[in-house]
Amino acid sequence: MVFVPGENIMLGNENDTTGAIPAHSVYVEPFYIDKYEVTNALYRVCVDVGACEPPVSLGSYTHAEYYGTTEFNDYPVVNVTWNMAKQYCEWRGAYLPGEAEWEMAARSFNGRTYPWGEEAGCQFANYGDTVGRTCIGDTTAVGNYADGQSLYGAFDMAGNVSEWVNSLYWAYPYVSTDGRESSETPGLRVVRGGNWASPLKEITAYYRSGIDPSTSDSYTGFRCAHDAHL
Repeated sequence: MVFVPGENIMLGNENDTTGAIPAHSVYVEPFYIDKYEVTNALYRVCVDVGACEPPVSLGSYTHAEYYGTTEFNDYPVVNVTWNMAKQYCEWRGAYLPGEAEWEMAARSFNGRTYPWGEEAGCQFANYGDTVGRTCIGDTTAVGNYADGQSLYGAFDMAGNVSEWVNSLYWAYPYVSTDGRESSETPGLRVVRGGNWASPLKEITAYYRSGIDPSTSDSYTGFRCAHDAHL
């Protein structure tokens, strides 16, 4: 995990039309977050001890055999629902980050557009580029983009796989105590970061979307967080 200090951040973006308005200031308590997206190999440990369910599908977008194949041990686990992601993090003694935590880890206090800064390109992340092509065309091993890591040293927070967070997809402004972080309330859950097929606008550090928590697909994975007392 990497440490993310407590800080006031500007959440959202006034020019975004997909749910990230209004931009507003939020204080985020210090915490830790996984340096990498949870991999097939790490997730399989939880499955093997009976604490997690196997992915809903064992393939990826272009690979019929993905989960459970040694070649893809260090690739992000996909085809997991929100509840499966939550279950894994809790088994580890961690939790799915709230979206303010996730955005702080990706964007930092200085309000970067992307985790690494303001430029974009396939040298920074695995995503769909601006002319309808993709950088890779599927997931890639975690940690490949040293130039794309966040200020705090987290990799792949843009592209590769979109990431489940704990939060319900409710309108901004974000208030952590208004019920949106409840694990019991039904509703769409937020995914962050964009994935290997996402257009440029969806890999920004502030872009947010909501999907049904029962969704499992080859585009979505997750990482875990922990409070500052590891």
